[in-house]
Amino acid sequence: MIKNKLVIFQDWGLLDYKTAWEKQEMIFSETVNAKVANRTNNSHNPIPNHLILVEHPHVYTLGKSGDVGHLLLDENGMIAKHASFYKINRGGDITYHGPGQIVGYPILDLDNFFTDIHLYLRTLEQAVIDTLAEYNIQSGRLSGYTGVWLDAENEKARKICALGVRCSRWVTMHGFALNVNTDLDYFNNIVPCGINDKAVTSMKKELKKEVDMQQVKEVLVNNIIRLFEMHL
Repeated sequence: MIKNKLVIFQDWGLLDYKTAWEKQEMIFSETVNAKVANRTNNSHNPIPNHLILVEHPHVYTLGKSGDVGHLLLDENGMIAKHASFYKINRGGDITYHGPGQIVGYPILDLDNFFTDIHLYLRTLEQAVIDTLAEYNIQSGRLSGYTGVWLDAENEKARKICALGVRCSRWVTMHGFALNVNTDLDYFNNIVPCGINDKAVTSMKKELKKEVDMQQVKEVLVNNIIRLFEMHL
């Protein structure tokens, strides 16, 4: 098989979650269908890859293995918070997306890179860890959990980036959410990722100042390109 490491990059800006999910599903389905067509026809057409960045208006999403009881708001509470809620088809439990948070949706054919979902998750985490290091924020992994954490192995452990993915025929969707200038109060309305004894943080909170979102995106994308050996 000829590997195609060319990646189509898009920044969707601030976009409603449901609209973004539908667009993701369309790209994901087209990619999977292209792989199936290749195998059916014994052809070798290159399978495209996509890297999408987006911000969402306030929304809570629950993964397929999650507990709806981890949403602590009723319908009136959701209205008061101007937030929406969706049960979705990624792994993981409940999380929050909102303005000031960089959400990344890599829709990659891992046959173009490596067919190892654990390595895929660790590589995404490393891209975030390397990005935070450029802002003098030391981060790492917490044993038994996905995502990127600060002070991971002590009582001050706090999550700064969540991960939740779906993979079918080695094609990925969903991805990661990095808290940059995120309003952390919204995490008080859920049990984030089903973890009730760990805090959530942001770059803004750690640096005690607003952070340039566009600059963080550029650093993050460059780290993803480097680690996956992509061509954008």
